[in-house]
Amino acid sequence: MSGPLFRAGHVAIVGRPNVGKSTLVNALVGRKVSIVAPKPQTTRHRILGVVNRPEFQLVLVDTPGLHESTRRVMNQYMNRVAISSSQDADVILLVIEAMRLTDEDLWVWERVRGLKQPLFLVINKVDRVFPKQELLPFLEDMTQRIPASGILPVSALQADNLQRLVEVVGARLPVGPPLFAADIITDRDEPFHAAEIVREKLTLKLREELPYGINVQIERFADEGGRIMINAVIWVERAGQKAIVIGQGGERLKEIGRLARIELNDLWQRSVHLELWVKVKENWADSEMALSQFGYNKL
Repeated sequence: MSGPLFRAGHVAIVGRPNVGKSTLVNALVGRKVSIVAPKPQTTRHRILGVVNRPEFQLVLVDTPGLHESTRRVMNQYMNRVAISSSQDADVILLVIEAMRLTDEDLWVWERVRGLKQPLFLVINKVDRVFPKQELLPFLEDMTQRIPASGILPVSALQADNLQRLVEVVGARLPVGPPLFAADIITDRDEPFHAAEIVREKLTLKLREELPYGINVQIERFADEGGRIMINAVIWVERAGQKAIVIGQGGERLKEIGRLARIELNDLWQRSVHLELWVKVKENWADSEMALSQFGYNKL
């Protein structure tokens, strides 16, 4: 007697900025594959995270937060990535925050509601709801306002109800073999993760001072006798932003480099030597050519 059929497919995770999409991906994968920061639109790329179970392989597609403001070319690119990923997926997860439905959430819903794939509404951050019984009327209201294949309340931060999410979503994937080998957890390479972690530390250290038009580009990545040597450039849009990133006496840039190096050492379990420079490319986030040069050309 044969066992259950194996299922595998792509699961697009969409939502407005800062609802916890990347935190959810990391929690499901069991390792950090997407950077996380409180700044809106931290995620800029389509990043895959692979979840393996005996009966399923979920290829999670972390996407930039969908947003109405598309004045800049960078914003337009991020929306294209998120929408394209949704259209190509086998299942869609629309993520919102518990006890909060915004106009921006509804705007995202309008972008995906007409797609043919199964769509589940994921209510994240339920750990913040006290008392817990207040969640029930909210879930009932969401059932009426956002008709979906199902509603899944979770806490990505506390890893609550994630196994249920995997089981429910996995059962809706197409029957077929795994799309990735069992030891693969993401489609992104080490230089990409190095650049993203530097950008995460920039976001966390600069907070409100962080220029929107900031990017990290790896110029050198080499393994020399077991030690990883990384040279990275932090690109800003204006000369005045360069001084913000560097800080007085270069202390801010040194601290950003120190924090990134510590995390990379821990991530790869190898010694990392990281050197950072800050350079100016005027208004690069509004230039299709500059975006392409920086790798923002893959949907």
